[in-house]
Amino acid sequence: MVRYLFVLIQSLTLSVFIISCSSNETKKPVRTAEEDKSDSLAMIYDEKNADKRIDAFMKNLHRTRNFNGNVLVARKGKIIYQNAIGWADYLRRDSLEIDYQFELASVSKPMTATAVLMLIDQGKIKLEQNVKDFFPDFPYEGITVKMLLSHRSGMMNYVYFVDGIWRKERKDQKIGITNQDVMRIIADRKPTPYTSPNRKFHYNNSNYMVLAAIVEKVSGMKFSQFMKENIFEPSGMKNTAVYSKAEYDKIPVKVIGHDRGTWRYSVVQNFLDGPVGDKGIYSTVRDLYLFDRALKKGNLVSKALLDSAYTGHNDLVRGHFNYGYGWRLFNGGGHRVVYHTGWWHGFRHIYLRDLTADVTIVLLTNLTNGSLHQLDELFKIAGMPVVRKGAYTGGGDSAED
Repeated sequence: MVRYLFVLIQSLTLSVFIISCSSNETKKPVRTAEEDKSDSLAMIYDEKNADKRIDAFMKNLHRTRNFNGNVLVARKGKIIYQNAIGWADYLRRDSLEIDYQFELASVSKPMTATAVLMLIDQGKIKLEQNVKDFFPDFPYEGITVKMLLSHRSGMMNYVYFVDGIWRKERKDQKIGITNQDVMRIIADRKPTPYTSPNRKFHYNNSNYMVLAAIVEKVSGMKFSQFMKENIFEPSGMKNTAVYSKAEYDKIPVKVIGHDRGTWRYSVVQNFLDGPVGDKGIYSTVRDLYLFDRALKKGNLVSKALLDSAYTGHNDLVRGHFNYGYGWRLFNGGGHRVVYHTGWWHGFRHIYLRDLTADVTIVLLTNLTNGSLHQLDELFKIAGMPVVRKGAYTGGGDSAED
């Protein structure tokens, strides 16, 4: 009888465990036919109806500031302007097309943050969870998922650290390394952190490289596959993918990055194009608009977590600027803007979402010059406040007042 009861209790315990695990499985967002139709209507664009003021501004930016890239501006669910301006690959004289994929650089970070928040929604990760829970040999104490999301971990930037090792040891720079490779290097070499955890905001790529490694560990999937199945496909982003040099000998895109503001320096991808999450997502201006729509519709992450992503978790800069979870923040003039910039291997971008006025601006460029510092007039035309730190005094007042 005792033996029977023991077996019964074991059986019941196992059943509860299985039910618990099943309820905690990754639930992929389901894309409906209605969403396909709604997004298809939103993506309709007739060049004849382009906003003439934006068109004149962009053509002038191309002529006077050498802007080279793709642009999209949408207001209240409608694209009011889009254009592909210049070259995809200057050496081949290939013209850009609107659905060409760009390496997003740090514009990848909002999507990585969304993946992490999705897993938090599902109870697979906790904001206050320690990185050592996922990687026991991680050499730093007290760093949490929340600190990584808000750039408060105090870690060093792995890009510079690993690059120094590769150069010193003359390793093959053509073979991409993975996030898990970098995690092992950090565990073995124990590089000195920039500062102690949660002491201050210190933006660097290590935070989001580690977050992507955690996504892989928790989901049991490559980051590229997780993002495809859980973020890109449910959002209707058919021209977006994670491309890592660890998975591809040659990244399969047509747009080449050009550095130093000149066409003479086309950038060759190397081993540092292997780690992803901090970068490594390739997308288009139109797909980034679809991502904006998916977030606004609440298709990916619960409203409470999304609100926390749009809340500043650091000290204000110039009275208006902050950083949430994967988003830079601007609050001023009655507007709430979330955005991110990106700069990596010949690509430079800005992606802005005015949550108050329902305006989205996406500029992706493959010629790194100062053209994206000259957007004040575009913001005004679109009905968005000027999102440029240099436009504000230390007290937070507009420099133009």
